[in-house]
Amino acid sequence: MPADTDSGTEHRTTGDNPGARRPGPRRPGRGGPPLPLPIAAYAGLTIAAAVTYPGVMPTDDAPTVLATLQASPVQATVSAVLLVAASAPLAVWTAAATHRLQGLGARVAGPVIGLVGGILAAGSLAVSGLVAWTASMAASLGDPALVRALSTMSFAFGGVGFALGSALLLAGVAVPSLILRLVPRWLAIAGIVVAAVGAASVLSLAVPMLFPLLPVVRFGGLLILIGLSVALPLSRRAPTTA
Repeated sequence: MPADTDSGTEHRTTGDNPGARRPGPRRPGRGGPPLPLPIAAYAGLTIAAAVTYPGVMPTDDAPTVLATLQASPVQATVSAVLLVAASAPLAVWTAAATHRLQGLGARVAGPVIGLVGGILAAGSLAVSGLVAWTASMAASLGDPALVRALSTMSFAFGGVGFALGSALLLAGVAVPSLILRLVPRWLAIAGIVVAAVGAASVLSLAVPMLFPLLPVVRFGGLLILIGLSVALPLSRRAPTTA
């Protein structure tokens, strides 16, 4: 038959020609961009933004918010700019971690959920910083109601909005990592716990007493992301001991 004849001829030709390149076994895919680089940039910008934050809270009255921003305009502007800048490396880390998990065999919904959560968290940070910058500029107008409304909106995006996105990001990365034993068990469980706290922090919109949950998610989640950046392997040939 012609098909079999052609195929056999092709194999013989390849075998008879020592110089011909033979297709070798496929190499495993690379793990993608290094995770520690974007998370280091995100950590530095996040901490700097927190240090320079003027300390405006949604529970403050309008005159207090206006007086605070008028007393520290440079500090408020710098904090807002740093917050916007922090959203970029977080988005990069999210994309890189999702790619890493898929390359490690996590063919489930977890990485996709993490990708959605990371985009939501990064977007919330960017919007929060932009609105905070607007509030710092509006403080010169001397309108307490306007400044307080903008500051409260910035807090909502950077607090609850970011916490909800972080919860999805942490759960989307930690759960597959736990199931596939890609990272130490305690690290994956800690990520799931912080994700649960982030989901619960949504209730702070109705119960202001739960506001302390927000920094737990912000900085506790940052520590988890740093740990995952170091612990996630490049390939399954070097599994992490649970």
